[in-house]
Amino acid sequence: MIIHFDHTLLKAFATQKDIEELCEEALESNTASVCVNPKWIAYCKDKLKASDVKVCTVIGFPLGADGLDIKSSACRQALENGADEIDYVIDIGAALMHDWKHICKEILIMTEICHNKHKCVKAIFENCYLSKSEIKELSSIARDIQPDYIKISTGFGTDGAKLDDVLLMKKYVGDKVKIKAAGGIHTWKECKAFIEAGATRIAQVQL
Repeated sequence: MIIHFDHTLLKAFATQKDIEELCEEALESNTASVCVNPKWIAYCKDKLKASDVKVCTVIGFPLGADGLDIKSSACRQALENGADEIDYVIDIGAALMHDWKHICKEILIMTEICHNKHKCVKAIFENCYLSKSEIKELSSIARDIQPDYIKISTGFGTDGAKLDDVLLMKKYVGDKVKIKAAGGIHTWKECKAFIEAGATRIAQVQL
């Protein structure tokens, strides 16, 4: 199993100096990507152009409440600006209302936009707001549509990654969809536990 890390800085107060340091650290550690807000896509793309480190950005972040038209437009713009990977937050309210038809449509459209450009897409569930049965339903939908990853948390919700969530999500997606653990993972011991539970991408956050 190959484990990859996304070196992440999504704070509102991140400066160009902070982003430059993020890129330098990513190059030193050979992370899978840097994950930044859309404003920094082109800057990071230039800084990382001689490397294999990808540029990941976030859409509908961190609330997931932008609406599908805005999310899809922002996703297309991010890809045009050079993003290699998209982490987007699902419509959490729709999930709580069990509007699975809307959730299916959203995951399908965001996945198609990215896959049509041969880019990676990760659907963020924000599990801290969801019941186990809702996580199960979302995982089953993702298994059928097959975004590249499903992700536990934005890191900005009321709680972060939980091992039992990884186990539950893995049970329903199997090998069809990979899992990214994010939120509250700060030590190698914690990281190792999530890997053993089935996560293959970890958010490595700049503290």
